[in-house]
Amino acid sequence: MNEQLTNYVNGVFAPYEGVKSATELKADLLSDLQERFRELKAEGKDDETAFAMTIESIGDIEQTVQEVASLSHALERQVVINFSASNLPKSDFAGVTAHKGIFKASALRGSDFTGADLTGSLFRVSDVREATFAGTNLTDCDFLTVDLADANFREAILVRTNFSKSGLVGATFIGVKLTDVNFKYTDLRKTTFESCTFLGVDFTYSDLRGLRLDGQTFIGVKFDKSALNNVSFRGATLKNVSFTLPFSVTNKSYLAMKTICFDGATMDKLTYAALKGLRVIDLSKVTII
Repeated sequence: MNEQLTNYVNGVFAPYEGVKSATELKADLLSDLQERFRELKAEGKDDETAFAMTIESIGDIEQTVQEVASLSHALERQVVINFSASNLPKSDFAGVTAHKGIFKASALRGSDFTGADLTGSLFRVSDVREATFAGTNLTDCDFLTVDLADANFREAILVRTNFSKSGLVGATFIGVKLTDVNFKYTDLRKTTFESCTFLGVDFTYSDLRGLRLDGQTFIGVKFDKSALNNVSFRGATLKNVSFTLPFSVTNKSYLAMKTICFDGATMDKLTYAALKGLRVIDLSKVTII
């Protein structure tokens, strides 16, 4: 009867020969079935009844095997993309999937990454000027010290993306939800943010002078020790937002905060209280929620 069980399992797994995960599942399943068969025989069942009950006990195993094999094939197709120190200006990467791709110290100026999935990829110290990342999944990507001048991030997926110390002159972020994104120590004076939602974003020590952030949403965002001269938050929504001044508080720091515009903004009580405590910011046209 063990031979009959073996033949049955072999038949189920026949279409997936060579798939490592399916082979491992096959060995485990056969061992379990043999153990179940022995238990039923010990209970007094005849061979045919024990065999039928053993097969019934595993349910729709064919569907399970198919799902395991499909997942294994998908994983096997994923390869590590390494373009370190490559000269690839104006390359077409639109729609590609390159998880944990390595584009370190590469020339990628003008390249098109529209709609690509670059989750976990590394772009450190690369030239990515004028590149297009429209609709691109940039979750966990690292752009530390990257030149991204005039890059397009319209509707990109930005989750835990690191832009610290990068060049973002002329870069555009339109219709983007930024979650836990890092902009620390970054010059953003000539960067465009429109129709964006900022969740847990860190602008600590960054230069945002003159930015127009009107009508956008900021939740759990840090503007600590940042340059905020003439920044506009007209009609914006701010919740749990931090505006900590530099350690060395000077008249210049207070004057810089005085130039921020919050007209028509909506903010929670904690954010409002923190700003009011600075005693230099005009909050007369703010709505408290």
